Amino acid sequence: MAGTHDDIDVARVAALARLELTPEETTLFTKQLTDILRYAEAVQQIDTTGVPPTSHFGTGTPVWRHDDVQPSLDRDRVLTGAPGASPRAGLFKVPKVL
Repeated sequence: MAGTHDDIDVARVAALARLELTPEETTLFTKQLTDILRYAEAVQQIDTTGVPPTSHFGTGTPVWRHDDVQPSLDRDRVLTGAPGASPRAGLFKVPKVL
């Protein structure tokens, strides 16, 4: 990953993320991508000999809570307060996400 990255790399990543970038954004993100990858390359060069691997902080013992049965929210009350809800169908209407 040495070297610089060009607008084609940024355009490919943007297409995968379904983003439309302006030429100015493409230039900015190209510089940022290059800087990030250079930093990652520099971090990989650090000598970690003798440094024990770690995956997380803390004691390593998960904290569990007891499950308490509780009543749920009143369906009609919730649907009445929700914008775009269909109380007859018992559904919320949400924006389309693609």
